[in-house]
Amino acid sequence: MPDIAQRTGKGRADLKALYNKYGIFCVMLLILATASGISPAFLTRTNIINVLTQISVVTIVACGITMLIIEGMTDLSAGSVVALAGCLCVGTNKALAAGGMGAAPAFALALGCAVLVGVAVNLAGALIIARYDAPPFIVTLAAMQVARGLVYIYTNGQQIYDIGRIAAIGQGRIGMVPYSVLIMAAILAASWVILRKTRFGRYIYAIGGNKAAAVASGIKVNPVIVKTFAIHGVFVGVAGVLYMTRLNSGQPAEGVGLEFDAITAAIIGGTSMAGGLGTIAGTICGSVIIGVVNNILNLLFVQAYYQQIIKGLIIVLAVILDIKTKGKRS
Repeated sequence: MPDIAQRTGKGRADLKALYNKYGIFCVMLLILATASGISPAFLTRTNIINVLTQISVVTIVACGITMLIIEGMTDLSAGSVVALAGCLCVGTNKALAAGGMGAAPAFALALGCAVLVGVAVNLAGALIIARYDAPPFIVTLAAMQVARGLVYIYTNGQQIYDIGRIAAIGQGRIGMVPYSVLIMAAILAASWVILRKTRFGRYIYAIGGNKAAAVASGIKVNPVIVKTFAIHGVFVGVAGVLYMTRLNSGQPAEGVGLEFDAITAAIIGGTSMAGGLGTIAGTICGSVIIGVVNNILNLLFVQAYYQQIIKGLIIVLAVILDIKTKGKRS
């Protein structure tokens, strides 16, 4: 009898490990198959490119948030910072072009401003978190309010139109592939390399898994936290540029709730809210799942209000699944 119980327990553990490793990929394939069966328009080339374009901004933000959650951190300011960085980018480019600067240097300076503001906001929050051991939830919540206020001050609450040729960043393409999808792929690759192939990535996992043990092993925790937030700031700045150039305008009210979509993508993809666990491959699967669900609901003409309810339920299910498969860790 003990042997049977041991084999049963081992079998369950093996199944759980198998699900943790490959389950999200199976879920994604199942949802893709279901979506293709529900709507014949889903598998058209135009629609697939549209889905990839639609998830590009969320996925880029989710890459940084995945790193933060693995590290035991989080960020609630991403949507507001995306709006600030994007509006600053298109506004700066418009002003420089009006002043007679060439297109290329104007683009470079505008992009630099967007990335700089993304890094600056995240660094400010990271330094407070590291220096005072402040809760990331509270610090980034405050940063969300500050960034949203700054973008309204910068734009005077008005939308920025006639942004010029910089709109090609969000709307252009090479052949059939939009620039936004190529940029998303590049950031996914860079994030995967950081987490899986560098010592810095191993430090991120170690800190999220057990901060006290990481300190005892000689890892300088605070510098790693600050650097992770800085990397996330770069991603958020790039996401802001793609967002506003895709809209062909600077929209100070946009990006609300974007951070929650990114967090949802990470959680659905297997990143544990307890820290220490998660992969970029899982995050892109989570992002694709959200994008496909949104797309199929749109194809079925489901009202936006019902879509919000469905997305909320998805978050709850993802958290329950996270607890059931990975358990709680102190």
